Amino acid sequence: MAASPSLAGQTRQRAPAWGFWLGPTAGAELAVVRAAVEGQCELAEHATVAGAIAEAGVAGRWPDLVLLAADRPGRWPPEAVATVVRQWPLATVVGVATSLGEGRRRSGPALTGIEEVAWHDLPGRLECWLAARAAGRAGGLGVPATARREERLLETLSGVARLGQPARDRAVWIAAGRGADLDGLADLVALAGRRVAGRTHGRPPLDLEAPLLVWDVDAIGVDDLAWLRMLAANRRDTGVVLLESFPRGDAVEAALRAGAGAVLGRPIVLDALEGTLRRLERGGQGRLSMTGVGSNAGHR
Repeated sequence: MAASPSLAGQTRQRAPAWGFWLGPTAGAELAVVRAAVEGQCELAEHATVAGAIAEAGVAGRWPDLVLLAADRPGRWPPEAVATVVRQWPLATVVGVATSLGEGRRRSGPALTGIEEVAWHDLPGRLECWLAARAAGRAGGLGVPATARREERLLETLSGVARLGQPARDRAVWIAAGRGADLDGLADLVALAGRRVAGRTHGRPPLDLEAPLLVWDVDAIGVDDLAWLRMLAANRRDTGVVLLESFPRGDAVEAALRAGAGAVLGRPIVLDALEGTLRRLERGGQGRLSMTGVGSNAGHR
């Protein structure tokens, strides 16, 4: 049958992503990341898998994304994860780990069969996944659980390489306390298809000329926050990404209040960095929101 003339040559647009946030939202870390991802896609909140299954049934649609928030190790038993995967086999299922599970996450996957992402990396990685989804690709978070690490990396590199403008228009200033870290940052920026506008061995200059700054502070300290406040006052249009070995909720809150756009963990995940930079380039939307952070601000 011939195609309808009114539809000929048209490209089908994907509907916006819809899904579930399952689990807690209390505590500084989960509250910050939950507010940050709110503007990226529509997410319905449920404390249990059963509640999400019931809502999906009433709505008559399957989720594109399921985020399993974990405020502690063991928050999601394997049978709960298996239920989610069996119920929605085409959905992208991601574990969201707070700092209490950070060491376990780095030593190996805590949730068998799904990708687990540190809370501070999620907004950036989700940004890249949504862009890949809109382009009809799997993206780093959408690769099947059975894929090898090399396959995930290749998909991430392929997707990031297609994003954004030419490298000359995607300038990033980099700063780090160690020369080796500075060289590594330069390589990562190049992999993201961006140009290094300048580099500083130590704290970045207060008069740097670049729309974006990636600053490896190793561990956020009082002196770093003071310098960040002065930098933010002098360069209000520069989006600042801090890199820290083990970001914690209270330290990230302090950095956001001092003028950072986001804080990411080390070692750095390519799509987390690129997605975060893209959010900052949109102007104001990239900052991890402080909305919803209340009396639990000291949660670690």
